[in-house]
Amino acid sequence: MSQRNIQQLCVSAKEQLSTAIGKMETFLNHTPLQQLAEGQDEETILFYQGYLCDLRHLLVFSEVCKEKLGIVLRRGTFDQESAEKVLYQVYHDCVNRFFYPKNESYSEDGRYAYTGQDAIRFRKKPVRAARDLILDITGEFEELRDALSYYESDYLTQLRMRKSQDKPAYNQ
Repeated sequence: MSQRNIQQLCVSAKEQLSTAIGKMETFLNHTPLQQLAEGQDEETILFYQGYLCDLRHLLVFSEVCKEKLGIVLRRGTFDQESAEKVLYQVYHDCVNRFFYPKNESYSEDGRYAYTGQDAIRFRKKPVRAARDLILDITGEFEELRDALSYYESDYLTQLRMRKSQDKPAYNQ
């Protein structure tokens, strides 16, 4: 991939992360567990605890990756290798964390992805604000996943090939 394409990918990834971060921060700053779980049974309270925990982790990883993208983009000369490393981290730390949350409060059901319906399915029915947040930021993470799908496996293969070429040949 050309340096210009990678640089543009860094810019768009940073913008998408910024959008998602803003929405997550607003939700987390204004929605305590007590408000979500008020009058609910123990299982629902555990659901919301897991939901908020996953959201906080996603927010932290997204902020870290956004900052790293900013550093890569602010450098005097664009370092393509560093940029690719950060894009790999965005894919694995942010995109994967969004689509595969540890506490599994929601998941993506691929059967709905091409029907125009929401592909996100919740383990328990959440309050509207919690549901709307995930559905709202899904678009950002879907776009990131599509744009960065190369970094799922091809990037690691490329790194391994570089390392094997850098190793000196041994005489037997």
